[in-house]
Amino acid sequence: MSTETAETVDVKGQNCPMPVIKTKGAFEDLDAGETLVVVATDSGSMSDIKGWAESTDGAELLEQEEATEDGESVYKHYVRKTK
Repeated sequence: MSTETAETVDVKGQNCPMPVIKTKGAFEDLDAGETLVVVATDSGSMSDIKGWAESTDGAELLEQEEATEDGESVYKHYVRKTK
């Protein structure tokens, strides 16, 4: 995705609930219109971060990607703060 991000949260190697907890903390520091990218290795982060964004006022999940880096699955989540 080519969206410019304000901050990247690297939660590789961390399992539920840490990706959502760290996403929430970083999201609170964003200004409206800024985008956060979360990079995780926990496959559960796909549904966890989607659910968090859907239940959080002002959070818009723009995209989720799955890629392979060094033989390991990596999940990227792009979340925009709308207000």
